[in-house]
Formats: sequence, C-alpha cells, structure tokens
Amino acid sequence: MQIQRKTLAQEVADRLIEGIINNDYPVGEKLPTEPELMKIYGVGRSSIREAIKILSIKGVLNVHQGLGTFVVSKNMQESLESQMDKAQIEDVQEVRSLLDSKIAAKAATNRSEDQLKNIKNYLDLRNTFAEENKILECYQADINFHIAIAEACGNILLKEIYKVASSHILRSFESRHNDTESFKISQAIHNSLYLAIQNRDAKNAAIIAQQIVDQIY
Repeated sequence: MQIQRKTLAQEVADRLIEGIINNDYPVGEKLPTEPELMKIYGVGRSSIREAIKILSIKGVLNVHQGLGTFVVSKNMQESLESQMDKAQIEDVQEVRSLLDSKIAAKAATNRSEDQLKNIKNYLDLRNTFAEENKILECYQADINFHIAIAEACGNILLKEIYKVASSHILRSFESRHNDTESFKISQAIHNSLYLAIQNRDAKNAAIIAQQIVDQIY
C-alpha cells in the first residue's frame, strides 16, 4: 500500500491536541479565532476549518455558531479507523457501498480538471495491471480510482469515511491470490463512470456507481 502523508489540516489537528493536553487550550475555554489560529500555525483558513472538523468528530471540540469553538474534552473518542479495525470486512464493505452512488454524483458536480485527470490516471493503471494480471497492483489501482472520486466529491467527511473504509477493504484483498479477469470485465463500466463524471452527469454517475457496487456489468 502507498504511504499517505499527513495533510496540513491533520498536522494542525495534532498540534491543537498537543496544546489541549498541555492546557494551552483548557477544557471549557474558547479556542483563538480562525485568523489567530492561521497566524499561529501558518496555514490557510481551509486547513484550520478542516482541523476543527476533525477534532469535532473526535469529541474534542464543539463549534457553537456565532460564539466560537470550545474545548470540551482532552479524551478523543475512538477513531473511525480503530472502529473499522474491529469490524467485519462485510460491514466495512457495506459502509463503502452505501456511499458510492452519493459520492459519484457529488464528484460529477464538484470535480476539478486536476481531480478528473487523477481519476483517469488510476482508471488507466487499473486497466494496465488487469491486462498484465498483476492482482495486488490492480486492487490498489481500483481502490485509488474510487478514492480519487471521493476526493473530488467536495465533502470532507464523506471523503474521509470512504478513504478509511477503502483502506480496510484493500487489506482483505492482499490475502487473496487469483487472477484479474473480473477487473477486465468491469473495466468498461468503470470507464462509463469516469465519462459520467467528466460530463458532469450526476444522475448517471450515481446509477453507474450503484451498478458497480451491485456488480451489474
């Protein structure tokens, strides 16, 4: 599997956690404002907002609209990733399958040209590895294709949940040793999904994504 580097938002979240643990930001107190945090950590507004979302999900921060962001706990709730570690692969697969059509539709609406190129790159790699019968590389390219779509959907929470679920599914694939015939068969419908996203056809993208989930191809 590829090693993923931390985003700026995750690095800011880690620094905020350190500050909370060290009582730089005591429980019950309000965090500095967004402009102040941008100056403290030397990052843009989007990174600060995403970091706050990460820590809100983990039960550390609570955002009160119009009042500010407050520290509510030093103890992070069990992360989504650790919960998925304990889950059955079938449950993880179900989570991913429930998200696919929604993510594909949003990606068709929100994707950028660079994101579209990234999706196409993994689609082509998927085909190349399938033709060369490189099973693990093909699985990785397939997962990366779907993650690239999730990254283009424009919803941070959907993207993060999908990425965690997909990484766990890949781990189950790594113990399998068979051929890539199913990937060759499904390449055409994956290409159709790409074209729907390219054409900003959200309705068709959702339908095709669900067909891939249901293995109707």
